[in-house]
Amino acid sequence: MKTYLVKPHMNFNVEVDIPGSKSVANRAMIIAAQAEGQTVLKNMLFSDDTRYMIESLRKLGHKIDVDEKTQTVIVNSLKKDEIPTEELFVGNAGTAMRFLPTYIATKKGTAILTGIDRMKERPIKDLVNALRQINIDISYVENEGFPPIKINANGLNGGEIVIKGDKSSQYLTSLLLSAPYAKEDIKITIEGSLVSIPYVDITLTMMKDFGVEVINNDYKEFIIKSNQTYKGREYVVEGDCSSASYYFAMAAITNSTVKVNNIKENSMQGDIKLLEVLEKMGVTVEFGENYVIVKGTDKLKGITVDMHHMSDVAQTLSVVAMFAEGKTEIQNVYNMRIKETDRIKAVYNELTKLGAKVEELHDGLIIYPAEKYNEGVLIDTYDDHRMAMSFSLVGLRVPGTTINDPGCVAKTFPNYFDEFEKIYK
Repeated sequence: MKTYLVKPHMNFNVEVDIPGSKSVANRAMIIAAQAEGQTVLKNMLFSDDTRYMIESLRKLGHKIDVDEKTQTVIVNSLKKDEIPTEELFVGNAGTAMRFLPTYIATKKGTAILTGIDRMKERPIKDLVNALRQINIDISYVENEGFPPIKINANGLNGGEIVIKGDKSSQYLTSLLLSAPYAKEDIKITIEGSLVSIPYVDITLTMMKDFGVEVINNDYKEFIIKSNQTYKGREYVVEGDCSSASYYFAMAAITNSTVKVNNIKENSMQGDIKLLEVLEKMGVTVEFGENYVIVKGTDKLKGITVDMHHMSDVAQTLSVVAMFAEGKTEIQNVYNMRIKETDRIKAVYNELTKLGAKVEELHDGLIIYPAEKYNEGVLIDTYDDHRMAMSFSLVGLRVPGTTINDPGCVAKTFPNYFDEFEKIYK
């Protein structure tokens, strides 16, 4: 499917199912790879990003059984420290590119991590510098500061690490996930501010779920005692709140009622907080045991919001802002610029095409609604799954909106457009 034409639709009632969280699934895979014995992951997400992680771990020697029908993955840890020399291709999966280096460093052997051209433009210098501080032999294969990278592993040394936290929390997560297997204790000090703290909380919660404690001194310093081990177990992957956000927004802008399954009120994912933002804009939210019902309104109000800790749903909110009364300002999301594409620029481009008045800020966007939007617009997706999913919502209100390269949703939500079609039935 090269393009997807969205048919306008308003005032409907629909129930949709949300897949497991990419953030949780790939953390679970790294933990399971290190855990004693066997780990069974339920409600697993099968998407490009998780498949790259599974294949990479298999190449490193792990026995992994996959059953996509039952959404189950069984991971066995390695019996020995030696890994085969391999080139691991991770596409554009940022979690795989960032979580794997520290794990590989706990082993003995050589691995090269690489990906598509866009991955080679995404920074990894902060993680490489951090690992070099504890004498890990890690080098750049092509351009300084960017993948591909080569790791000559000989076990993870302990010691003290200072790392910048302003670009991505995934570098910190990489260190945390494998630090229990260091030869000595590891102390990590954060330089400057730490972005995406809710994602760090996911990491810390999951580590504890598998039996490892981290001393967290107000997100400025983390101490991980060595000789701790993860214990293999059965673990259910939470539904993906980032993926659910498109259905929250769908209800908001079409004055509809959408029941979203597999989402919990006490989710550990920071993106669940988008619902609080939408409530302030006039949307009604009701939680059940493992679902949420979102009811839209025909009088959405603009809002000013700091999305520093939930930047993955800023694109979703940008589309809602098109249909709100008054201006919406999205603040403090500079790290959107180093994702699958420069998301601030991409959102600015596509909203402008549609006829919205938009101001592009260094670290955010100001969006003013238009009285009338341009019909028949072809939306470019920049090989970014979140551009495709968020801008698909526009077509429910603006006739003729067509999504270019809808297949890019395979990164996190392969059957997104199948679920989307449910609203017309």
